[in-house]
Amino acid sequence: MFLLKRGIRVASNRKRLIQQQAEKIAKKRDKWIDKNSYFYKNDRAYMQFLVGEDKRILELGCGTGQLLNSLSPAYGVGVDLSANMVSIAQKNYSGLKFIQGDLEDVSLISSIQGPFDFIILSDTIGYLDDCEEAFVALHSLCTPGTRLIISYYSWFWQPILTLAEKVGLKMPSVEMNWLSTEDTMGFLQLADFESVKREWRQLIPRSVFGIGSFVNHFIGTLPFIRHLSLRNYIVARSVRMVGLKLPSTTVVIPCRNEKGNIENAVIRLPQFCEDLEIIYVEGNSQDGTLDEINRVISAYPDKDIKVLVQDGLGKGDAVRKGFNHAHGDILMILDADLTVPPEDLTKFYKAITTGKGEYINGTRLVYPMDDQAMRFLNFWANRTFSIIFTWLLNQRLTDTLCGTKVLTKKNYDKIVDNRSYFGDFDPFGDFDLIFGATKLNLKMVEVPIRYTARSYGETQISRFRHGLLLLKMVVFAYKKLKVI
Repeated sequence: MFLLKRGIRVASNRKRLIQQQAEKIAKKRDKWIDKNSYFYKNDRAYMQFLVGEDKRILELGCGTGQLLNSLSPAYGVGVDLSANMVSIAQKNYSGLKFIQGDLEDVSLISSIQGPFDFIILSDTIGYLDDCEEAFVALHSLCTPGTRLIISYYSWFWQPILTLAEKVGLKMPSVEMNWLSTEDTMGFLQLADFESVKREWRQLIPRSVFGIGSFVNHFIGTLPFIRHLSLRNYIVARSVRMVGLKLPSTTVVIPCRNEKGNIENAVIRLPQFCEDLEIIYVEGNSQDGTLDEINRVISAYPDKDIKVLVQDGLGKGDAVRKGFNHAHGDILMILDADLTVPPEDLTKFYKAITTGKGEYINGTRLVYPMDDQAMRFLNFWANRTFSIIFTWLLNQRLTDTLCGTKVLTKKNYDKIVDNRSYFGDFDPFGDFDLIFGATKLNLKMVEVPIRYTARSYGETQISRFRHGLLLLKMVVFAYKKLKVI
């Protein structure tokens, strides 16, 4: 157990009132939490989903430490303005570190030993004197992978919560900033933080004999309706910490019956970085694809080309095999049909190395595409599923099934480590990465490409069989990402 006592900087009369109220309510805070256990249990459950276990976590405005403790951090630090809150927290959770002080005191923030995987402000921004400056100070505790999580009450609920407080259903508070999501996003932008995703939860913050859970899971998660929820969440990252330095790259090319495209992939692929590895994953073809790959390897000895023969079935299995054998800092998928032009991989490389995103997804549905490149029903199915998955993932995706996807090896390894949450389920190879990236709170960015018709072979997509699998993916994702 640790407690650091510091002189508290009180920036205003308002801050002094906040401190006085916190000291007064400290001994009763846990009882108020128990009284509203349904709300706090669901709030903690979603925070646990966002954070995971064994992370380095800093909570600013930690109260009596319940939330911080529930996240099971490998290293946890809590800061609170109230000495009484900190005293209770240190008594109850001796394995965590608690600091008494004003989180808007720059000297206090600079004294904290970071960096952290997550910095959490839960019901805290409403009490800040200067949100922008408070956010700015946090960069010193961030890495490129650090995520800032802000949770707060929706401004829409202000009159309801005021009434609840008057009739004794809510913990007493002092006047606070009632910020909209747009307000908070604006402060983050001014402070050089970028939103990764947003969520709205708890349309009914009480159980009401199970009615609340039903509404929250099946009605409160729906588009538009969810914006009426009590609880708002923003996950953000520091844009001062983005960017990679001259990383190596591995391009994985799954191929089955693609003999006529093998050499063209090598010829057309730009040398966009000094260390470029190409891995063909051959899927037991019947047209001599494996022999052609070996011929191409011999014909281009100056290029780092390898071949693996697939043990299992499907593109998903091929991608996982290729990524597991890759040595590059950046991992890319290029479909062997070359309908995504290999020349465009330069754009994907630039997007990830300059920090525009951490998971780069190609999209075929922005530019006009070649005739016969995508069948009519496939086009509209892709459009429909993209809208659905944008809602499920809380990040915009216009094309979930574009074959070209890019991420770092480091983040892919994290997806593998967390794969047990979703399971080894994905025959496409797309959703394993998309869902995993979402669980890691990675920033998703799309690169539009001009989709071309294949020049060799036939499509291996079955409209109806794969359409049914996509419907199953929607249901699966809903259960794993929304019903939490």
